[in-house]
Amino acid sequence: MAHAVTPSTAPNSGPTPVAYEQALAKYEPVLGLETHIELGTASKMFCSCPTAFGAEPNTQVCPVCLALPGSLPVVNRKAVEGAIRLGLALNCSIAPWGRFARKNYFYPDMPKNYQISQYDEPICVDGHLDVTVDTPEGPRVFRVDIERVHMEEDTGKTSHVGGATGRIHGADYSIVDYNRAGIPLLEIVTKPITGTGELAPLVARAYAAELRDLVRSLGISDVRMEEGSMRCDVNVSINERGADEWGTRSETKNVNSLRSVERAVRSEIERQAGVLEDGQKVVQETRHFQENTGRSISGRSKEEAQDYRYFPDPDLVPVAPSEEWIEELRATLPELPAAKRARVRAEWNLTDTELRDLVNADAIDLVEATVAAGAPSAEARKLWLNELSRRATEQEVELASLPITPGQVARIIALVAEGTLTNKLARQVVEGVLAGEGEPDAVVEARGLKVVSDDGALGAAVDEAITANPDVAEKVRGGKVAAAGALVGAVMKATRGQADAGRARELILERLGAK
Repeated sequence: MAHAVTPSTAPNSGPTPVAYEQALAKYEPVLGLETHIELGTASKMFCSCPTAFGAEPNTQVCPVCLALPGSLPVVNRKAVEGAIRLGLALNCSIAPWGRFARKNYFYPDMPKNYQISQYDEPICVDGHLDVTVDTPEGPRVFRVDIERVHMEEDTGKTSHVGGATGRIHGADYSIVDYNRAGIPLLEIVTKPITGTGELAPLVARAYAAELRDLVRSLGISDVRMEEGSMRCDVNVSINERGADEWGTRSETKNVNSLRSVERAVRSEIERQAGVLEDGQKVVQETRHFQENTGRSISGRSKEEAQDYRYFPDPDLVPVAPSEEWIEELRATLPELPAAKRARVRAEWNLTDTELRDLVNADAIDLVEATVAAGAPSAEARKLWLNELSRRATEQEVELASLPITPGQVARIIALVAEGTLTNKLARQVVEGVLAGEGEPDAVVEARGLKVVSDDGALGAAVDEAITANPDVAEKVRGGKVAAAGALVGAVMKATRGQADAGRARELILERLGAK
């Protein structure tokens, strides 16, 4: 039976937000991002329960993650490896000694009412991640300093039923699923990000995107924001330009898309500017972003570290990775996204715009795999960024989720290159592969999509076109060769687009003596 949580109500009103440009004319933003990454380990952080997404509620639990008396946690080695590998990829120092602590707080979806985390001795410290933002003057690089990467466990999931917004306010009741409780989490905390000015929302989005791509390249998480395996807490404060002290920050919790990260920063700058312009003080609090309005609502006052009463967990031994182990893990790091972008740009001779289009479509790996399967890079980019991206958008799925492989895309490109298909016919083959009709060659055969190029069948279609269009044929005979295009079009229509257009034109000119 589900566990119930009693809902409550809280008002959310305040001064009118200030327009973004007006706010930035007077105030300077300071950002901070705390990003939670659910690791893709087979078992939870401190027990052997499975971690598969979407299982029936409260079926992936045990005495440890339910905090039953007498149960003892054991650290997941794979989770520690994931933390170290991410720290190395973020240019962090790996601590030779780290402890787990108990973070005490009332968690309605955490059975033991404290979270096992790391406090004063995290596994990774002092790193950085460079991110690029497009500006009218060209790409601009910002270095985001990383304060720490630490390990902890996730909470369960609470669903609020009966309300209009999915929040507890206005809900009839709440139910708790403990399957997620105990799943390994890495929290990546930035140092304050300053000097971004009007680009602050774009810098925040670029950082979240770059971190997502970095984690994905390491293979330690699927970082699906829509499923909660990557969640961002967005911290924002503003201060008057030239002021010595920063303003009071707010924390917008669990923002779950790149677009929302950008919108959350922008709306919070506008909101805080409105508060200050109204003569009030910004309150240190957590807030919840509302996708439908693009604004946030107040959650609760923000705790300080001492409020959580951290103390070392007596049931867990410290983590002390050896230098040898760290170097073994360093050797497993793949080519990281920034290095890959630089390489493919040089190899494929891309412009800034072409590279940006590939990055925005999340298509670099797909195109590279297609090239590895034998396709020219230009054709591979064209098919992934045009036809396949359009279909992914229509189906509201990620490009990589389409049921077509880079090898199949490479084969379709090869069929066009060898003259078996036209570009138009190739799109029909893509459609067939996506529909589950088999490999590209099988789709071509089953649908009868081969280009008609033999002179027998093609000649008959040419003769029919000439007979049906005597006026056009006469113009071609008279030397107006360009008019042959209309006859080629008639041939293409008669053959359902399967004629070899070049050969059809040659036959038309031969028939009409205009060669």
